[in-house]
Amino acid sequence: MHEQEISKAKVLIEALPYIKTFRGKTVVIKYGGAAMTDPKLKPQVMQDIVLMKYVGMKPVLVHGGGPEITKAMQALGKQPVFVDGRRVTDLETMQITEMVLVGKLNQEIVALLNGQGGEAVGLSGKDGNLITARKLMAGAADLGFVGEVTAIKPDVINTLDRDQFIPVIAPIGRDDEGNTYNINADDVAAAVAIALNADKLVLLTDVPGILSNPQDPGSLLSTLRVRDIADMVARGVITGGMQPKVRACERALNGGVGKTHIIDGRIPHALLLEIFTDQGIGTEMVV
Repeated sequence: MHEQEISKAKVLIEALPYIKTFRGKTVVIKYGGAAMTDPKLKPQVMQDIVLMKYVGMKPVLVHGGGPEITKAMQALGKQPVFVDGRRVTDLETMQITEMVLVGKLNQEIVALLNGQGGEAVGLSGKDGNLITARKLMAGAADLGFVGEVTAIKPDVINTLDRDQFIPVIAPIGRDDEGNTYNINADDVAAAVAIALNADKLVLLTDVPGILSNPQDPGSLLSTLRVRDIADMVARGVITGGMQPKVRACERALNGGVGKTHIIDGRIPHALLLEIFTDQGIGTEMVV
């Protein structure tokens, strides 16, 4: 009798201590992967973020957009070139990248959040001098207008937070000479989390988290300590596209962020499951 209603109440009770703990705390979310492209997942992610805002948390969203950039380039007859997983970005590619990230995806995410009852505002790193960047030097390869963060000026984010808006940030930065750069969104999210002294950094990915055996989806590590990262990289446990994500989490933790999380954004309501339940669903990285 009333078992379904009781189970719903238990979920709320389980969430209560986490709501109390994280009220007023800043959580930076890197949004990408299937969660950003799957039409069924997109509104669920937005609902999670709006709920976080309504229970008193301070979510800040940083988004990528690699597949959309590639699609736009190909539509314009330009074939993408990658070196060690990074897109070679000449001036034309940079213009396409900015058009896609700032003009299209950023505004789509803002509209989705607002459609779920949030009040979101889109930003690029140029707004309020939010992200200062410099050209990324990648050995002998010249990647063009690919940058790395040199400074975060969080004033515009703090202003939006004070007025209860949700900031949505495209990973575009500018150097002192006015050159525009495309920056890895994981790196931007980590830098923003450090600048805001965030309690959490959460990366949405297309994998369950960090696996002790990359061939075994059941070998998920619920917790990983920073001191174990080098050994796992050396043993080939952390490889490929997971390495920059883990390094971003490591930088965030060393920069004062409380905890970092790598979670599977393909799971419906992954953010709520990771933040508001006892078990969580991904890998929590801690110092």
